[in-house]
Amino acid sequence: MTKIFLFTPPFTQLNTPYPATAYIKGFLNTKNIPSVQADLGIEVILKMFSKQGLINLFTEAEKHTNPSHNSQRIIALKDYYTNTIDAVIVFLQGKNPTLALSICQEDFLPEASRFAQLEELDWAFGSMGTQDKAKHLATLYLEDLSDLIVDCVDNNFGFSRYAERLGRSASTFNELYESLQTKPTYIDNLLLEILNERITQVKPTLVLISVPFPGNLYAAFRSAQFLKKNVPNIKIAMGGGFPNTELRSLSDARVFEFIDFITLDDGEVPVEEVIKNIENPTYNTFKRTLLLEEGKVVYKNNSAKSDYKQSEVGTPDYSDLKLDQYISVIEIVNPMHRMWSDGRWNKLTMAHGCYWGKCTFCDISLDYIKIYEPIAANILCDRIEELIAATGQNGFHFVDEAAPPALMRALALEILKRKIAVTWWTNIRFEKAFTRDLCMLLKASGCIAVSGGIEVASDRLLKLIDKGITVEQVAKVTRNFTEAGIMVHSYLMYGYPTQTEQETIDSLEMVRQMFEVGVLQSGFWHQFALTAHSPVGMYPEKFGVVRNMDIGTFANNDVEFKDITGIDHEKFSFGLSKSLYNFMHGICFDYPLQDWFEFKIPKTIIPHDFIENAILEPDSLEVKSNAKIVWIGGKPTISNTTKSKKGKTWELLSFIFHDKKESFSIQMNKEEGEWFASILEESSVQNTKPKSYQQLKTDYEQKGLEDFELFWHSKPLKTLKSFGLLVL
Repeated sequence: MTKIFLFTPPFTQLNTPYPATAYIKGFLNTKNIPSVQADLGIEVILKMFSKQGLINLFTEAEKHTNPSHNSQRIIALKDYYTNTIDAVIVFLQGKNPTLALSICQEDFLPEASRFAQLEELDWAFGSMGTQDKAKHLATLYLEDLSDLIVDCVDNNFGFSRYAERLGRSASTFNELYESLQTKPTYIDNLLLEILNERITQVKPTLVLISVPFPGNLYAAFRSAQFLKKNVPNIKIAMGGGFPNTELRSLSDARVFEFIDFITLDDGEVPVEEVIKNIENPTYNTFKRTLLLEEGKVVYKNNSAKSDYKQSEVGTPDYSDLKLDQYISVIEIVNPMHRMWSDGRWNKLTMAHGCYWGKCTFCDISLDYIKIYEPIAANILCDRIEELIAATGQNGFHFVDEAAPPALMRALALEILKRKIAVTWWTNIRFEKAFTRDLCMLLKASGCIAVSGGIEVASDRLLKLIDKGITVEQVAKVTRNFTEAGIMVHSYLMYGYPTQTEQETIDSLEMVRQMFEVGVLQSGFWHQFALTAHSPVGMYPEKFGVVRNMDIGTFANNDVEFKDITGIDHEKFSFGLSKSLYNFMHGICFDYPLQDWFEFKIPKTIIPHDFIENAILEPDSLEVKSNAKIVWIGGKPTISNTTKSKKGKTWELLSFIFHDKKESFSIQMNKEEGEWFASILEESSVQNTKPKSYQQLKTDYEQKGLEDFELFWHSKPLKTLKSFGLLVL
């Protein structure tokens, strides 16, 4: 039987494994196909950043003939680094929290150039606890060592990428191929030592290499080269995000000196068919697979087997991965980037593809976006419970293109119904379905953050992008999330085709106002990049773009282009990033926008209170008749009481509720209160079929009670709505 070894080559994240191999291993489990997986990135990092690893590293660095002044200082302090590294790594793995006290005294760690920014960040430490401050100082310490590696050992090194430039916009294989003909680098040798150990242990017949990003590509090929030279009988397949987007038109046969198969899009059926071809060479049936035949690259998709439904692919399996050895670092600058790098997250997907699937900058012609298939909430919760049991971690990052609001609602209700304690975050579209009540529900289920694309905060350009949102709508939705206590991160874009300088500055003003009123907490500017499989790439003339139509022999996704406006959008990069940095820290809102740029910019034409007016606009009081009424609070204590006024006495029911933060009470007349007590129980989140607004109204009226509208907008109900009586 085929035995499989799956791995992700260096480097992706330090704090959590990239999930692709865990997804495929979970699928292979459903077919009883044995497999072992590894994250070689974290294994290389741990080998390098250890006492013996640093001793070896400094020996290598000292061979460099012209080190920078910073590197000279680090080398001079090498004993301090080698004596502290093991303790720091264990601390960042969460296993030695008391070391934080020593680190925070700022005489424990050796310091080089990265610590120069400390004075600028002193204000930030005021809101940080000892553990967080120590993590940040330890991060600076590691970054100093990273600078030494780049300067004296391997200039391709980066904690979350390796030789990324060789994978970016590599329309030909030449540069990467030439690099592979050179002697392996110091870091290459660390990787190959570990790979050799794992191959010796596992003894696989098939190796699957997941390449999610350009920064994994070089290490993937270096690993494959080693395997072909030393264990040529092993077959090698490559898949993942990079091949899926970049290698679809691959024609350079030299690639297959290293790799036997390259699979595209969903990997389950392609891998299954590759296994059958290995076990039976006459099978000759493949699913979305590139391979070499008679010296030429061919694409084979002659399998009649359909892709599996998302309910059939199994639960991601993180076994074999060194989950307790990942290291959490802290980047103060960006709150969402901090979440990305701090703590371990189990990764799941709510839905395959994107339910919107229209954005003109996105690869919507490719199956990973185009084919939309949600997973039922009960199956998602089953997988959540399985992963908590398997990993001991209850943090989840749903890695959707854009999580559907209806499915998020169903998932939140299922989490609350099952009483699962989880923390989770995901990517969304800022659409109007995210009402105040839905955001309150998501928060109650454990949602702590969302990220979404505002892109260009201009209604003209949002329409051209076909984003399906407006700036005003974004303001209201971000307000709803923020008021519910959910952090909001925004993806921001500049340089979209036909975008004017005026629109760039007006977009910045919109972003400034959103941070100033507090509805955004995090953001990141990206310059528009044209991809071959997006509507802009496929129909450039519709968007005022002239693109390079050459098709390279290797990677083909990022495409060179010219915008008919002729504007140099790159010049805005520094000013946009610098202003955002300050806005994220709640300062400099009163600076004129001109102060962020060293060249003349147009004055914004956006009213200074545009966002404030948008978020202060009252929500509609109208409730859809089919909206579900759900109570997410606890069971009240109910007692009879009376109220007297001017000689009249009324019988009342008193409800006392105990929220997590406070207790509160409401009163209703007895008849209405008795009806409402039964309705509250039926509306509990534990009830699988809550009543709709119309059903409530009908039931109320059939009991002979008075005006339902008056009751619905009464003071007791308003109180309950603020504590979790939700309209969904």
